[in-house]
Amino acid sequence: MNKRKIIKIDENKCTGCGLCIPNCPEGALQIIDGKARLISDLFCDGLGACIGHCPEGAIVFEEREAEPYNEKKVMENIVKQGKNTIIAHLKHLKEHNKHEYLKQAMEVLKEKNIDIPLEVVTLASGPLPCGCPGSSVKDFKAKPKGGKTESYSQQESQLRHWPVQIMLVPALAPFLQDADLLIAADCVPFAYADFHNELLKDKVLLVGCPKLDNISVYEEKFNQIFKNNNVKTITYVRMEVPCCFGMVPVLKKVISDSGKHIPLKEIVISIKGEKLK
Repeated sequence: MNKRKIIKIDENKCTGCGLCIPNCPEGALQIIDGKARLISDLFCDGLGACIGHCPEGAIVFEEREAEPYNEKKVMENIVKQGKNTIIAHLKHLKEHNKHEYLKQAMEVLKEKNIDIPLEVVTLASGPLPCGCPGSSVKDFKAKPKGGKTESYSQQESQLRHWPVQIMLVPALAPFLQDADLLIAADCVPFAYADFHNELLKDKVLLVGCPKLDNISVYEEKFNQIFKNNNVKTITYVRMEVPCCFGMVPVLKKVISDSGKHIPLKEIVISIKGEKLK
């Protein structure tokens, strides 16, 4: 066995809440005797997707002798969990530039004659070229307001810029200067009917998923945004599900590290589309 980075669970801190379990699609973790346990070195890739989802800080990295990570054995578990877990796992590998693991995972899917979803093909094909029009920065001009009152179905979009995905927005994008930021979890605009007029109006939108995306990448992006821009306020709107909470400690930490006074407001939306907080 060789030394490699792998997770370690502090049993004194672990409460057995289980929030780490769905954030380890590789299947390396289980709740046993009321505590989260690493059941096999073979399944832990050492990339730490579970770490940011432990509210007690009980999961950390350590470097020790461990069996080599086995992507093919991991995929045996992954395929049993369905399409969404397959996509989450491959996205996780791609974000950490684990191209060899990605290749092995795709081979397993082909060997098992599993219909490969378009999302998976896109993930495995590599990053978009830098000239892709989908990531070009655009700052929309405000449209003149007409005198006619429109029905709900005819309301105009309140989006003022492009792109909106946190991973794609440049830290020096002009629309970030003197901005009132609205940071929204991916599912919010689908759940909350009046998202545009009540939440997005007059704000600069950044969208991401603290469960499926790499939270450490978010932290670095926000560090750069707050360092290079005068951000006036931040509103974080999330769903009521636990995985959406992961952005809150990140935002608080980055605001504190910036040394700036940036008011942070949190809004919670229920899965039924109601504002809770």
